[in-house]
Parts: sequence; structure tokens; C-alpha cells
Amino acid sequence: MSDRRSENLDLYCGIDWATAHHDVAVVDTDGRVVARGRVGNDAAGFAQLLTLLAEVGDGPEHPIPVAIETDRGLWVAALRATGRVIYPINPLAASRYRSRYAVSGAKSDATDAVLLANIIRTDPDAHRSLPADTELAQAIRVLARAQQDAVWARQQIGNQIRDLLKDFYPAALAAFAELPSGGLARADARTILAAAPTPAAAAKLTPVRLRRLLAKAGRRRNLDRDVERLRTVFTDTYLHQPPVVENAMGIQLTALLRQFEAACAAADELAEAAIAHFEQHPDAAIITSFPGLGKLTGARVLAEIGDDRTRFADARGLKAFAGSAPITRASGKKTIVLHRHIKNRRLAAVGPIWALASLRASTGARRHFDARRVNGDWNRQAQRHLFNKFLGQLHHCLHTGQPYDEHRAFPPPHTLAA
Repeated sequence: MSDRRSENLDLYCGIDWATAHHDVAVVDTDGRVVARGRVGNDAAGFAQLLTLLAEVGDGPEHPIPVAIETDRGLWVAALRATGRVIYPINPLAASRYRSRYAVSGAKSDATDAVLLANIIRTDPDAHRSLPADTELAQAIRVLARAQQDAVWARQQIGNQIRDLLKDFYPAALAAFAELPSGGLARADARTILAAAPTPAAAAKLTPVRLRRLLAKAGRRRNLDRDVERLRTVFTDTYLHQPPVVENAMGIQLTALLRQFEAACAAADELAEAAIAHFEQHPDAAIITSFPGLGKLTGARVLAEIGDDRTRFADARGLKAFAGSAPITRASGKKTIVLHRHIKNRRLAAVGPIWALASLRASTGARRHFDARRVNGDWNRQAQRHLFNKFLGQLHHCLHTGQPYDEHRAFPPPHTLAA
């Protein structure tokens, strides 16, 4: 598989990742290919890769850096365990580099492996290496992302249920859609809709049956009030679909409710697991010292920024990563400042939650937010600016090991002497 042994030269490895196999290429500082091959996507294939690298001079003291178009999976975990630097290259960036070497548009897996190796040979500083996060931080990342995916799935199914109810079951929307703490995602709403998936079935629910369903969903307070309210809503006058169509829609609603129940249970279970792991991390105390950051949102923040302190050299890198810092486009006499769209969307999704929650917990955050609004910022712009400010403070606190300090973060305004 190797063309020549080159222990005295700096070497760079590119892996064109695929499902069944991977193409591998190793180049030297002059861009000459010193080794190449194709290996399987299994343990035997990984052993072949290590053999190929060893033949050209790879060793524990000077491991060859690797560029690959993914940042997850078993191969990335195995490469990380060897102690080498890994550069996860964005496929879009790789496609732009491809035209640098061939304007014809020609492409093959073997040449892409060489391309990836050359990317980290010529432009290593332009690409971020895979952070050396601890195993606990990696576990938190798995759980926090899975929980966020479950929440997004729950929202998607909830929207489908809402749209379906609009078509045949307006009483259900009137009964549950605007309730606090989840609306249709509440346990009592799901329980009653599962027992009465059609308007006709809901109108037949007796007060005793409603009380039992509420108790089954875990309700203990204000049962009489809610039973009376639900009876009034369900027995009111509404437009109806034909009976056969209504029953068919009820069957569809029942199927969606099963998916909804599973998504709600998954979101709750994963939230408990993510919080349990987050509480074990040494950075948890600093992160949750910030106003507006609870244990679950704190776990999401830690999942995305990791605990490798060398990942972000300064706060500007973290802000750009989260998408809270704007971008400037300047050409000639024209300068435009725009919202950043290329970002970590999971971390960016924490921004509005963090900013809005902090307004109730921090007088300094409220004062800063109100000042931005007075200066002309839209609501979302003011939230993003507050999120941007918090990220800079978080970067400082994590690097210095200090908890959040309200007076240093938002110094009180100076009062003029009488």
C-alpha cells in the first residue's frame, strides 16, 4: 500500500470517509503522495490504516495528523484514541478546495483523500482541529443533543396534532392548546385525547371519567374546577366532519398520540440523564452560576463548547461559533454588518432561552436589554446582543475558574452627586 518510507518528513493523512470503505492518502510537505490505499469500515480496516501509517513513519512521539469529512463515529473515536490531531473538514469547504486542483469538476474517492491531506498540509491554521474534550464532556454532548432532538421531534409531532385538530376537533384546541406548561404536550392533555380521540367521544365523557383521567395523568389540584371547564368545552356547539370522516381522523389522531407520547417520554428521560451527567462535571458550577442558565440549558452549552480550553483562543471565537457575533462585509466605500448564519445551531438555540430567562434573574441583564431596545434594537437583536455578552463573560469565567459576578458583569450605573 505504501510507495516509500519517509520518516524524516512531515506527513499528512487524508481519509475520504464512506459507509463501506475509506480511501486513505498520505502526502509529504511537498504534496507528493507517499502512501495510499483503501481500507474497510471495520476493525480490520482500521488496523490496515495503522499499518499504512506506521510504514511511512507514524509513531507515538510524532503521530501523523488526519483530515476526515466527519467529526463523529467509531473511526473518529478510534483515531482520537491514538492521540493524533484530527481535522474534521466540512464537506462544503472540501468541495471548494477541489476546484483549486482541478477546474474540470472531476472527482474520485482516491483523489479526494489526497485533497483532504493537502488541505491540512497547506492551510492547517484555517481549520479547527477536533477538540480534546474529556469523556464526560463527550457523554454530555451525546445526551444533550439527543434530548434536544427529542424536543424538536416532540414539537414537530405536536404541530401535526394541532393541524389535525383544527380540521375536525376544535374543542380539543379550546381545552388544551393555550394551557401553560406545554399545552398539548401536557400529560393531562395527552391522556384525555387518547381516551377521547373524537369530538363525539369527548362530549360523552362524564365528570367522574374526566376526574379519573386527570388523576391518571398525575393531577392532584383543582380537579373540580378543571372537570367543570372541560365538560363545558367538550359539550359546546362546534362544526363537525361527517361521522365516517371524523372517526377516520380520530384513528389518525390516536396514531399521532402514540408517537407524541414516545417523544415526550424520550425528552423527559434524556433530560434526566443529561442533567445527571452535567452535575458531575467540574464546569457545571461555573456555568449554572450565570443568570438564566439552568442545569439542562447548561448541559446544552457545555455539550457544544466542550471542556478543552484551547478550543477557543479568545471570546471572539466562541461568539462566532455561536453565531451571536455579526459579520462585516466591506468592499470599496460600502460596509454592511449582517447577522451570522453559519454557526452552531444547537448553541445558537440556547441563546433566546438564556437571554429571556436572565431578564427575570438579573437586574443587570434587564438593564442591558432595555438599553439596547431604547437604542433601536429589535427584540431578537437585543436578545442576541445579551447572549453575545454572556458568552464573553462565560469564556472569561471558564478560563479563570471564577463564577459569575453580577457587579462585574453589569456594573451599576453611576449616580450623580446632589
